[in-house]
Amino acid sequence: MLELQRIAKRFDRGLGAPLFENVSLALAPGECVAIMGESGVGKSTLLNCIAGLESVDAGRMVLDGDALTGLGDDDFARLRRRKYGFVFQAFHILPHLTLAQNVALPLWLLEVDERRAGVQARAMLERVGLGARHAELPAHLSGGELQRVAIARALVHGPSLVLADEPTGNLDPERAGSVLELLLEGVRAAGAMALLVTHSQVAAARADRVLRLTRGGLHEDVVRP
Repeated sequence: MLELQRIAKRFDRGLGAPLFENVSLALAPGECVAIMGESGVGKSTLLNCIAGLESVDAGRMVLDGDALTGLGDDDFARLRRRKYGFVFQAFHILPHLTLAQNVALPLWLLEVDERRAGVQARAMLERVGLGARHAELPAHLSGGELQRVAIARALVHGPSLVLADEPTGNLDPERAGSVLELLLEGVRAAGAMALLVTHSQVAAARADRVLRLTRGGLHEDVVRP
């Protein structure tokens, strides 16, 4: 479970006005929550705080019983490798690695044996419909295919929490729908949790809950998309 308890982030290294405050959330295994909100309210910053890439100025965060607030950079990096999966709008697929090598990256960081990592990576590519192309370089893949590789990479090591920042932002509506369904199916099948930042009403509608981030906290969406 992920728990956020009255998280706050302030401008100017914690000395200025709040970007957001009083952010509380409980996220259960198998659940996907979409976070919406106006531009500039700090949605991506909130994900960065949860991932330990930015510090919070107040509040407490707990993942699977482990306190995240107060962790040092090295400890958080180790936790991130084991417990987190990431899906980004810009894919971040490395062009000089094959699809299987891209997917195997989280396993390599966990020092999984190279042969075993390759087997697991190819199995994940099969699950996203790209198993036959595991030895190819990414150069000729479409945007939807690249995001499928990114989803396989995010899930291959069995994370507890998947953070997705506008994962369908660079895709047309048809591809966006199929890619998002693939991501959520994978998260639920693994019993993981997902936080999805999106501007898309269509994408948000596929989540279990929709929350809106404001400067004063996270609020249940009154009208579901």
